[in-house]
Amino acid sequence: MTNNRKKAAFLRSSDGTSYLIPFILVTSLFLLWGFAHGLLDVLNKHFQNILHISKAQSGFVQFSLYIGYLIMAVPAGLIMKRFGYKRGIIFGLCLFATGAFLFYPVARLGSFWPFLIALFVIACGLTCLETAANPYTTVLGPKESASQRINFAQSFNGLGWILGPLIGGLLIFGAADVEGAGKFDSLLTPYMIIGSVVLLVAVAFFFTNLPEIKEQPTEVAGENPPIRLLFKNRFFMLAVLAQFLYVAAQTGVNSFFINYVTEELPNIQNPVVHIMQNFGSFGQVFMPKNPEQAASLILAFGGMGLFWIGRLSGSWLLSMVAPGKLLSTYALINTGLILLVVLGLGTISVIALFSCYFFMSIMFPTIFAIGIRDLGTLTKKGSSFLVMAVAGGAFCPPLMGAIADYTGMATGFLIPLVCFAFIFYFGLISIRKQSIQNIKI
Repeated sequence: MTNNRKKAAFLRSSDGTSYLIPFILVTSLFLLWGFAHGLLDVLNKHFQNILHISKAQSGFVQFSLYIGYLIMAVPAGLIMKRFGYKRGIIFGLCLFATGAFLFYPVARLGSFWPFLIALFVIACGLTCLETAANPYTTVLGPKESASQRINFAQSFNGLGWILGPLIGGLLIFGAADVEGAGKFDSLLTPYMIIGSVVLLVAVAFFFTNLPEIKEQPTEVAGENPPIRLLFKNRFFMLAVLAQFLYVAAQTGVNSFFINYVTEELPNIQNPVVHIMQNFGSFGQVFMPKNPEQAASLILAFGGMGLFWIGRLSGSWLLSMVAPGKLLSTYALINTGLILLVVLGLGTISVIALFSCYFFMSIMFPTIFAIGIRDLGTLTKKGSSFLVMAVAGGAFCPPLMGAIADYTGMATGFLIPLVCFAFIFYFGLISIRKQSIQNIKI
């Protein structure tokens, strides 16, 4: 009886109001932006194929999205504060849909750079959604179950990362083989569908009553230290750098995953076709027609699938292992895996590449939690800096692409290798810092 009451209270207010519908809508936001990010990794290789641009130029696909996060982060917070979270979410969804629908006129222009403008508009919308979604999950039920709601919602973000390359590979790389199709026509179907779905979600939010989040003051008079103290906190600044480099590494691996797999294993389509034949009608739907589609399936099920499993298992592991120890262990393993990628050992290197997703899974939230630990009244300000560190994803792909253009794709993965090596170092520093604190206690 007690367990049933707890389950019922998971999405209910203290007066018994059900938040099931609002929670479903907010959870859909996690799925939507995960899908949008996953689709980018297909676009990167696709633009190389149809426009014959360099890898360095294709890296600006990710740059245009992640730089949007950096530019829109502060305005998004101000929008939420001025107009409320519900209106802010609707505004973000409208921006998201606008960017998706811009793909139609941009496709008619037949040029690479206008697509980047459309992706930047999408990024501005996603920033608004991410700014609102996490705090919303915390108020749609009792405080005691807030962490459960966030973890459940974030699992749909991982699902979106799987569906992005899966559906993107099917529609974009598959449509590119249709006789008589324009070179940009393959982009229209997925983005018109995305725009339409996002608009429907915006309408649903408009007609749904959502509780407005009331900000509670966390800093009392006399306890509002100047922000410059953060810059004097060496450990915190190392955390910001670790977060910047983590997002850089993840984005770099995502961006050139398909490139690496198709170059390292040109005949990858054949074994993937053989595997998909064992899955009946499901396998027939996603049967790869070319090496790029085969690589996108490996990215979806192998890479993003392991990332999702890692996210789901991460909270359980962190209940038994200190965050710094798990972070440093995973970072060391990934440093070794990416070294195998750089060596270009064929099948072994491809397995190492998609395996690294499992060990990336816990890095962002773990670095975040370690970074803001013991900041006291500077916690809120510190959190904003760690969120802005997402901008690391803007700079890595063009740099990796430039290296790959001159020395080969495998060499480009030296950038993620250096990033993971630094995260390993940061994990060790975290362990040492925690040990000193425990001795003092």
